[in-house]
Amino acid sequence: MSEFVLYSYYRSSASFRARIALNLKGIQFEYRAIHLLKGAQLQDDYARLNPSKQVPTLIHQGQAIGQSMAIIDYLDSVQPTPRLFPSEPLRRALVTQACEIINSGVQPFGNTATIAYMRDVLKLDDATRAAWVKHWLTNGHQALEKFLAPHARDFAMGTEVTAADCFVLPHLFSAERFGAPYDDFPTLKRLKQTYMNGDAFKKAMPDQQPDFEK
Repeated sequence: MSEFVLYSYYRSSASFRARIALNLKGIQFEYRAIHLLKGAQLQDDYARLNPSKQVPTLIHQGQAIGQSMAIIDYLDSVQPTPRLFPSEPLRRALVTQACEIINSGVQPFGNTATIAYMRDVLKLDDATRAAWVKHWLTNGHQALEKFLAPHARDFAMGTEVTAADCFVLPHLFSAERFGAPYDDFPTLKRLKQTYMNGDAFKKAMPDQQPDFEK
């Protein structure tokens, strides 16, 4: 058994972030698939690991850690290189801000549970649900482009990779999936090209995961 275990779903953007971080740090991990559309996250065994009944969950030394922000912060402690949340206070705050623009400002509007609630409880049709998600993703593009443009160089927050990069690529993947183009956002387009030239990012892509479904 691997020292690190990641419970993941191939197209979960939060799981995608954790996979990027693990790859950037060169950490080998066992992948355990949790099929969100089949309700695997609701089963008792998994709910005991993650009371939020979400992915990802990282297991290390017998301890379970949920939420991508917490996982990446933890990985910085146990494998400091490369450091994804900078130690300098202002830079750390700015990297965290970039992450949170996506993590709390955009991603919850398009996650599996939100879409299921709109479909099953609010009885919203496909077109209305799609328009909702596209609106919030586009809103995220606008905020990210404005925030990142003064900072972005080789990566989202300068010349070194940070946690922000772990968040930006999954956001762009979700945008493509839900039909929210980012052609009008040059910083985001350039960053996507950078990521697609990096092995740690390519290896984390949804179509590279063992549970990938076309």
